[in-house]
Amino acid sequence: MSEHTVTITDNKTGKSIELPVKQSTIGPQAVDIGRFFREMGYFTYDPGFLSTASCQSELTYLDGDKGQLLYRGYPIEQLAEQSNFIEVAYLMLYGDLPTAQQLSDFNNVIIRHSMLNESLKRLFEGFYHDAHPMATMVGVVGSLSAFYHDSTDIGNVEHREIAGHRLIAKMPTIAAASYKHSVGEPQVYPDNSLSYTGNLLKMMFSVPCEEYEIDPVAERALDLIFILHVDHEQNASTSTVRLAGSSLANPFACISSGITALWGPAHGGANEAVLNMLNEIGEVKNIPRFLERAKDKSDPFRLMGFGHRVYKNYDPRARIIRKMCHEVLENLCDMNDPTLELARRLEEIALNDEYFIERKLYPNVDFYSGLIYKAIGIPTNMFTVMFAIARTVGWVAQWMEMIGEDNQRIGRPRQLYTGRGERDYIAIDKR
Repeated sequence: MSEHTVTITDNKTGKSIELPVKQSTIGPQAVDIGRFFREMGYFTYDPGFLSTASCQSELTYLDGDKGQLLYRGYPIEQLAEQSNFIEVAYLMLYGDLPTAQQLSDFNNVIIRHSMLNESLKRLFEGFYHDAHPMATMVGVVGSLSAFYHDSTDIGNVEHREIAGHRLIAKMPTIAAASYKHSVGEPQVYPDNSLSYTGNLLKMMFSVPCEEYEIDPVAERALDLIFILHVDHEQNASTSTVRLAGSSLANPFACISSGITALWGPAHGGANEAVLNMLNEIGEVKNIPRFLERAKDKSDPFRLMGFGHRVYKNYDPRARIIRKMCHEVLENLCDMNDPTLELARRLEEIALNDEYFIERKLYPNVDFYSGLIYKAIGIPTNMFTVMFAIARTVGWVAQWMEMIGEDNQRIGRPRQLYTGRGERDYIAIDKR
């Protein structure tokens, strides 16, 4: 059977090139343009890399038209219903679902790595009292390489694994400590008897002078959100981790770069933007007016949390989280909370508005996750931090996959130069 190729002809010179097509398991195939510049003298131009596969990966697959998301081949719906976050983390790192013994061993490893070096506590004290928790998290995660020298040799497979375990385990501890610093409360040590999300809740909301009881609905809701946010192909933050990793930087620096990219409001800050939008709308009676504004292309107002850049159908994660969101709202919050009531009415009205139905502008995962976080009591400035905790699993898995490739090389995107041509320097007294 002959190799599938694509022939490209330059209609100016008549010169042609035959390029091989790389096969995918599912989804679009990719034209290998590695020889294109060398033989044809052209770069390819693709702003935002919307038609460019920057790597090949076995981790995650999504189909925006079908509304499909797979982790290692498993539909997100099945994992959300039957699995838990730690099991999904194992799946992403090692490729297959664990046996009961493997899951137990992995969970124990994560538990053992959840504490921070005591010297790190003083680092938190160096941040200003009202520092954004994401700023604190970027700094602290980046500093881990100064504390854990035994896991920074990226050429050592065991070091890579230990670093991955440490990042996944310590991220909730760092997140909770960042929050505690921002509200002036003492840090709470992790509790090895608790689940991953139960531990996070205790570290965030307990105080040393009182007993703290974890709400099982909040614990389960966070676990579900974390599963849904584990990975999402080559988005901005994941691509940033891979690009930083291609320079052979240590894993802690690479994940810190991913957190920085995630912080942007066009990426991980979307659920925070939902709450800001609801505050702008203010009251249920204002919803029709704001919906009309959203339909007006000349109006800068946007309905945050509806539609998705990739999913042209319903976001499959939104289908899953919607049920949990309503359960949380019914069990954990004041039903008279004006913001949450406003969100419920907005969802109801938008789902029945022909304009949004025709354009498939359905509520997405950010719409519901922001409401869940608010109902649990997580402040708005911690929303992106929650996202970073979950996405660390995906970042680590992507980084480990990239570092282990035989043809791994440093990333070096090219550019289309549109500046001035070559010109001579003019002495300052002649300008």
